[in-house]
Amino acid sequence: MRQPTVPVILMLNRLGAIRMQDAITKAKVLIEALPYVQRFAGRTFVIKIGGASMTGEDDVMQDMVFLQHVGVRPVVVHGGGPFISERIRKSGREPRFIEGQRYTDEETIRLVEEVLIGKVNVEIVDAVNAAGGRAQGLHRHCQNPLMGSRKTLRNPSGETIDLGLVGDVSAVDIEGIRRVCEAGVAPVIAPVATGPTGEPLNVNADSAAAAIAGALKAEKLVFMTDTHGIWLDPADEGSLASSLSEREIEDMIASGVISGGMLPKVRACLLALEKGAGRAHIIDGRLPHSLLLEIFTDRGVGTMIVR
Repeated sequence: MRQPTVPVILMLNRLGAIRMQDAITKAKVLIEALPYVQRFAGRTFVIKIGGASMTGEDDVMQDMVFLQHVGVRPVVVHGGGPFISERIRKSGREPRFIEGQRYTDEETIRLVEEVLIGKVNVEIVDAVNAAGGRAQGLHRHCQNPLMGSRKTLRNPSGETIDLGLVGDVSAVDIEGIRRVCEAGVAPVIAPVATGPTGEPLNVNADSAAAAIAGALKAEKLVFMTDTHGIWLDPADEGSLASSLSEREIEDMIASGVISGGMLPKVRACLLALEKGAGRAHIIDGRLPHSLLLEIFTDRGVGTMIVR
């Protein structure tokens, strides 16, 4: 039998050293995560998924399963705006928005429920279960976790703007959600509330997540978005803020640093903190395993907002 030559032996030794270094690096990551695992075991996280993170990406679902297996109780809230708009167009109509809010008549709310409850919610539950976790959809037709009230806007003249069947969360079935969590199952909540007379109400998913996080006094509210977090300089993606206080956030809103699509998410974070959530995070759901990197590493990958 031929024996390896000296260069081959050296190469094998080098490969072995590289693999050993990789193993040591992985061990260091686990050690860094240990205090966070110990701290968050038994705590509730509300995780709002949208954009790239909402379509059943394997990394996101694996992160959810990891959270369950280390004792965290994830509560998932999802959106579905692009899917709703696509479904409306397929029905032969164009989506209608007023002041950034989707006008929702009876036909539109039927399509909203069809998409959010019948499609997106089911797909997320199936994806978590397929990844080795346990998830259950909660919505108007299953345990009815959200009660709502009609939402109205006013124009500069003070006149009321009718948004149709659009609402805000007025009450959360805390005990129902907790029962599911205590059974080791992740609730996956569709943002359609039940109104005062039993009618369905289309609720903004960010607002729904904030209301749920505040009602549950969740340890964390995490928004998985299509952006890295909050930039101190809107023109410089290298200016990502790792942590900001409520006061710093208000100053950045007043100065216009925080504006546009980030503004409602930040407002939702502040509302959740005001109602009793512990911390709020805005992270990029497109980054592989961003949820675990944000929660179980010292620096994180997004922006954490603290009281």
